[in-house]
Amino acid sequence: MTFNQIKMAIYATFLTNYYGVKLKLAPTLQAKKVLRIAYAKTLLGKLNIQVTIKNAQKLPHEGPILLACNHRSILDPLVVELLMENIPVYGDWISKKELYNSFFFGLFVRNGGSVLIDRDSNQMSNFFADIKESVKEGASIYIFPEGTRNKSEKALGEFLGGAQLIAVKNRLPIVPVFIRTNVNEVLKSALQNPNKSYTIEVEAGDVMDYKDRKESLERRYKATFDLQ
Repeated sequence: MTFNQIKMAIYATFLTNYYGVKLKLAPTLQAKKVLRIAYAKTLLGKLNIQVTIKNAQKLPHEGPILLACNHRSILDPLVVELLMENIPVYGDWISKKELYNSFFFGLFVRNGGSVLIDRDSNQMSNFFADIKESVKEGASIYIFPEGTRNKSEKALGEFLGGAQLIAVKNRLPIVPVFIRTNVNEVLKSALQNPNKSYTIEVEAGDVMDYKDRKESLERRYKATFDLQ
């Protein structure tokens, strides 16, 4: 690792845990949203990364919704937070169990608003019960349908079945979001050349009816963003 990468790793760890503590004290969902956006702006600003939004008018101003986004980088949740900054919708993230125990992310994930999924468990009833409780409390659900980061050369990895099932079970309209820029490549460049400015483009698609099951969510998502 270069000196700048080490310095940024230390700073990011401090910042993530600092906001993790503040999130624990947040009295409302809206207060959590404000803190999450502040965190995203601070960390991306430190990396000289800006986010531009295409078709922002397609984002619904009422929830709850299920927001489905592609996933290539650890920065993707921050990009989504900035996408939703001016939208009066708060969302809980679907987070894998490993993140709850992470030294880097654990405090933030546990306090920031998330629903834990244990991918090794044979019993998913608690997971779906937790989602139902979040929606009942007024939260939307934010999810990466690929289930994990896409490290291939393809623009999109294969979707797992969970996102569509969550939408159906909770009667949530599906909001497709596509981060067109390869954020992982932007992050690498930002760490190597910290004095340059970088831009990430994220696009919103038309809201999908959860009841429409003629095609899979993956096929509808690909058609929305003209992906192969």
